[in-house]
Amino acid sequence: MPARGPGRGDRGQVAIEFVGTVPLILLLVAAVWECVLIGYAFSLAGNAADEAARAGAVGRSCQEAAAEHVADVWGMGVECGPSGDIYKATVTLRIPVLYPGLNFGAITGTGGAAMEKE
Repeated sequence: MPARGPGRGDRGQVAIEFVGTVPLILLLVAAVWECVLIGYAFSLAGNAADEAARAGAVGRSCQEAAAEHVADVWGMGVECGPSGDIYKATVTLRIPVLYPGLNFGAITGTGGAAMEKE
């Protein structure tokens, strides 16, 4: 049997490695995207709660103020009311997921604002 020449034994190896790593890369991208969505949901919930508390402290509707800053697809829930001299608001957002079978739960943001005294 004749000996093989140098460099012929690994022909096509790069293509095989590429095909093997593409699914791993796609899973990593999906995991990073979910982390970004969780961080964004946390930021949205906190901002909406702050805006709702500010609106409620001056007599406006806290529900409407929170809804102005969050799209309907986030599944928002708002609870607000006075607590002593502070008007508190809690906004809960459902975390969206790429795969419908997963459930990452919800993120809660809280905010407070000093109420006006007359």
